[in-house]
Amino acid sequence: MTDSSALDPEDRKIVTLARSARARNGVPEGAAVRDETGRTYVAGTVELESLRLSALQTAVAMAVASGAKSLESAAVVSEAGAVADVDRAAVRDLGGPATPVLLAGLDGAVHTTVTAG
Repeated sequence: MTDSSALDPEDRKIVTLARSARARNGVPEGAAVRDETGRTYVAGTVELESLRLSALQTAVAMAVASGAKSLESAAVVSEAGAVADVDRAAVRDLGGPATPVLLAGLDGAVHTTVTAG
């Protein structure tokens, strides 16, 4: 388990934003990413009949659609025990293999940090 108080303030911010998105929208997961300019993109799980995206895939798509060229960091708030491979791949596609991905529980406590790689 990672001590959330030891996180960089900007990483703590994206965890808080991800947690807020999940709670506000009543979805299974919330996510946030920070691009190379420091802008953040926040999203929740998308579950439509014709479209299913995880919160992290949606946040990455929002960053791309807004013109982001790279990612500095990503966070997902979920009950899952690990970051799904497809989510890490989406982060890797935009941010590269070394981009950190923080996984926090529903309480916002960061349980693990992995790279997109």
